[in-house]
Amino acid sequence: MCASFQREPKKGRKHLSADPLYKLLRGRFEKLPDGRRASSSIALADALLSGVALFALKDPSLLLMDGTQYFTSDKIHCESCLKKVHRDGRVSYSHQMLSAVLAHPDFKEVIPFAPEPIGNRDGQTKNDCERNAAARLLQRIHAEHPRLPLIVVEDGLASNAPHIRDLQALGMHFILGAKPGDHEFLYDRLLDAYDRERVTVITWRDGDRTCAITYVNQLPLNAANADLLVNFLGYAAYDRDGEIVKQFSWVTDLPITRRNARELVRGGRARWKIENETYNTLKNQGYHFEHNFGHGEQHLAVVFAMLMMLAFLVNQVEQLCCPLFRATWHKVGSKRALWEKVRSHFEHFRCDSMRRIYEAILYDLTKNLPLPGVDSS
Repeated sequence: MCASFQREPKKGRKHLSADPLYKLLRGRFEKLPDGRRASSSIALADALLSGVALFALKDPSLLLMDGTQYFTSDKIHCESCLKKVHRDGRVSYSHQMLSAVLAHPDFKEVIPFAPEPIGNRDGQTKNDCERNAAARLLQRIHAEHPRLPLIVVEDGLASNAPHIRDLQALGMHFILGAKPGDHEFLYDRLLDAYDRERVTVITWRDGDRTCAITYVNQLPLNAANADLLVNFLGYAAYDRDGEIVKQFSWVTDLPITRRNARELVRGGRARWKIENETYNTLKNQGYHFEHNFGHGEQHLAVVFAMLMMLAFLVNQVEQLCCPLFRATWHKVGSKRALWEKVRSHFEHFRCDSMRRIYEAILYDLTKNLPLPGVDSS
């Protein structure tokens, strides 16, 4: 714990700190149509901001389920619920979501896009699925950010011809996982490429390990889509005895060269940020994503998931762009300790801004904060 940290944080982008971001959320919430009963006494914007506050404060009494499935029940369900019939005849219902984040190999932070719910819609007879949700999400991202150059990084479920053609139609580059068991035809063509000496291998030492990158351009993805050519990229790390300790492989539309091969590997491995920096953070750093908030009558479960992602977005932007947030986090030593102190200040004092809370923690100014119900003027 760095309690001696007393320097004034360097100036950052003020509009990317907590208070302006929450003000932006309020402005967007106030524009939403309110379809509730006329007797509702709480404004919709206030209700939604209260939900964001619960996640922003990391209240330990809250609950929500891990992975992309954030609600499940054998009894409670709605028309949007996904339906699963188990072998014993039991039927369960669930809500899921597909998340996408902006990630960069050089940055720990991720910037989430609005998640896409995976749920049934009016007149739909088959369960919605991740592939359909991915198509909707990518189309929405392209429509909202048409000039943003993106390289889409996904796991092996995405390295199929229909999805790749969707990416190509949107003008998006890709690096997609490709395991041997899922791509027998592709790996047979890789062996042919070895025989024809088309494969390039790059090796180097990294401490006690030997690392190797293997790549070849322009291989057909599968027999049914022989016209769909992809570039194969493989990475492996070996211990002193020559045993493989790590191994990954991908397909990409980006031309692979000796100059960019290692950067493309770093890009492919950045996919783990969706697990480590997103879901791991949501489950283990106070957001309580691992439990169930409740279903409500129709849309409550989805709204909770969206509000959680908004709170996570604000925190990630703060971590990346707000020196005051980073200095306060650095002083207390951990995210969990920071959330506890913020929550304690929020509960015991009257604070008109997050900036005032952070400054009170950073500069030991808690005694100057007004008590609830006390007019300090």
